[in-house]
Amino acid sequence: MTVSIDSATAARPPAEVPSSRIRTRAEAETYVASVCFKHGPPRLLGVELEWTVHHADDPRRPLDAETLIRALGPHAPHSLVPDSPQRPLPHGSALTVEPGGQVEVSSLPSPSMRSLLDTVAADAEHVRRRLADAELLLGEHGTDPWRTPHRLLHVPRYAAMECAFDRIGIGGRLMMCSTAGVQVCLDAGEPHRVAPRWAALHALGPVLIAAFANSPELFGEPTGWASARTRSLLRTDIPRMRPGPATADPAADWARRVLDTALLCLRRDGADWGAPGGVTFAEWIGGALPAPPTFDDLDYHLTTMFPPVRPRGYLEVRYLDAQFGDGWMLPAAALIALFHDESTVDEVLELAAPVTGRWVDAARRGLADPVLARTATAVVELACRCLDDLGEAPELVGPLADAVARRLADAR
Repeated sequence: MTVSIDSATAARPPAEVPSSRIRTRAEAETYVASVCFKHGPPRLLGVELEWTVHHADDPRRPLDAETLIRALGPHAPHSLVPDSPQRPLPHGSALTVEPGGQVEVSSLPSPSMRSLLDTVAADAEHVRRRLADAELLLGEHGTDPWRTPHRLLHVPRYAAMECAFDRIGIGGRLMMCSTAGVQVCLDAGEPHRVAPRWAALHALGPVLIAAFANSPELFGEPTGWASARTRSLLRTDIPRMRPGPATADPAADWARRVLDTALLCLRRDGADWGAPGGVTFAEWIGGALPAPPTFDDLDYHLTTMFPPVRPRGYLEVRYLDAQFGDGWMLPAAALIALFHDESTVDEVLELAAPVTGRWVDAARRGLADPVLARTATAVVELACRCLDDLGEAPELVGPLADAVARRLADAR
């Protein structure tokens, strides 16, 4: 699960950030709606891949920052090495590190699924080779199956987050330090299509969580859940993590939600970025804190929202567990193909209607739930037809169908 932001921004002192004071809640809501939901024909695609990192000789052995720094070399982010050159990967993807040492490869936006898959696969292989040279390997699951959560990044943002989440339970530490996912980025679409696309991505959430659940263990023991990663997210901070509702105006609803969510970090000089418990951004605008907030503060607050589908100008789909090897291509290609044509988006909404909102059931039972299994079968059949019609990665049609068929058989 991504909880990081650009490391240069995270490390930037507040004094270096230009400021413009927010005067009213309405002004803030208008701003959030405009920056988080940008309209236009769906054109660009993106993928972000996360993995836990392990010692090759003993995946249960704790990872230390120095070993990871040596492995990443010039690609190490500033959050790990403040004076690192932080070079992009050979094909342009960015490499970042999550609080527990998970590595993340984030693609550049691409208009082509074929180009996107090829470049991200090549950059992921570059990371894999660098880690192998340091006797490290990438994890194969959506959670670290063995180790307890341990934070490697000692920056004010993550210290504040850890403190806030610890008040709720262990879910926050697990999310920050022990989870890994596949994230797919899609354009929000034309104004009249934003609401259906938003609704369809949420309707698909339980379906694809169940179909690609890959995190059954924690601390060396079975959890009884198909996706312990999803369980940890849902248990962390409900206002910040919960799925969004399907409404006629997602942008306005999202803006209200952002303003009514409590501050997680409060940037200031020094190492303590802890925020007063329970103070929302709207209350900050209203004078709850001594200094009024700026639009930069609001931008930063947006980076502390972690729902399964997060609007960032585009729609970032965050509900998929990390997959083994190149298996990430299958759910990524399915999502891209399903959202390539607007008529298919409407069909997705209809197919997924029987399981809409069943996030917990999907995480707990996966495809062992008969309604989720039937719905996943129908959705994957549609995705395979769309992928075949799209013609950019026809070699994935068979593996996508076979992978879900195997999971269905295992569940039965």
